[in-house]
Amino acid sequence: MKVLVTGGAGYIGSHVTDMLIERNYDVVVFDNLYTGHREAVHPKATFVQGDLLDKPVVDKLFDDHRFDGILHFASHTLVGESMEKPWLYLRDNAVAGSNLLEAAARQGVKRFILSSTANLFDDPEKIPIVAEERIVPGSPYGESKYIIERYLHWMERIYGMAYCCLRYFNASGAHPNGHIGEDHTPEYHLIPIILQVALGQREKLTIFGNDYATKDGTCIRDYIHVMDLAEAHILALEALADGKSRKYNLGNGKGYSIMEVIQTARDVTGQTIPATVGARRPGDPGTLIADSTRIQNELGWHPEFGNLRTIIETAWNWHQSHPQGYATKK
Repeated sequence: MKVLVTGGAGYIGSHVTDMLIERNYDVVVFDNLYTGHREAVHPKATFVQGDLLDKPVVDKLFDDHRFDGILHFASHTLVGESMEKPWLYLRDNAVAGSNLLEAAARQGVKRFILSSTANLFDDPEKIPIVAEERIVPGSPYGESKYIIERYLHWMERIYGMAYCCLRYFNASGAHPNGHIGEDHTPEYHLIPIILQVALGQREKLTIFGNDYATKDGTCIRDYIHVMDLAEAHILALEALADGKSRKYNLGNGKGYSIMEVIQTARDVTGQTIPATVGARRPGDPGTLIADSTRIQNELGWHPEFGNLRTIIETAWNWHQSHPQGYATKK
């Protein structure tokens, strides 16, 4: 089975590509390396550098290859940035998605996996958040993913393209073998920032508010290991063989507070990890946890790396061995 992985040089895309290769898929990675890393791409994958906003390049990609399925990760993905630069999201993410889907429909691709987001649910009526929760995007980033989800509705109706939208919160951890991991510049994600403090690359960590209605006053989030995400993407791709589209929320079903994450990182690293409390960030809800019951019941997916300590241990192994990310000299 030949599949296209857009954004396959990025954090999640590279782990999915690695797992696909290990399961004998024929993988083509398409990435503009805006935030991705060529070194993260599995050597057995075919790598094509290009931008989904460049329609002739996308068309050539589909002229050169015939795909049985597509996994779409390529995207601007920062909630905060989307509030400051909305058109990177409302325009670029949407246009990139439409260029990809137009080419896929023209070629007759019948399976499409969208790496979506739980930011679709800015104001959930209940926690954990179920797949049937009403959609109220929390940012232009969330809105851009919803736009593509709506595109997919019409791709199925008009072209018979079966799709699966996977919605999740905080991807975390690294490959247990330690050869690929998380490397963003600048870094905005909690666990890598904590580990940068542990490595002495940052002086301290700032906690954005400690007066939430939670057990220790800090925000609670659902952290899901990147390998569990990869497994879910592949299970979903294979399930689309029946031609039925799906939408799933992904998470461990348990939330951890910021202080719990920091303390676990202190235990794992043996470092003090100084932290100070700052003001709340606008729009940060106190608790966000996803309900993965539907994908567990329908596809048999269960998190293998759900324990917070395991998540941080794999991330720490990566950061220790790659203190400068993929730029680390071997």
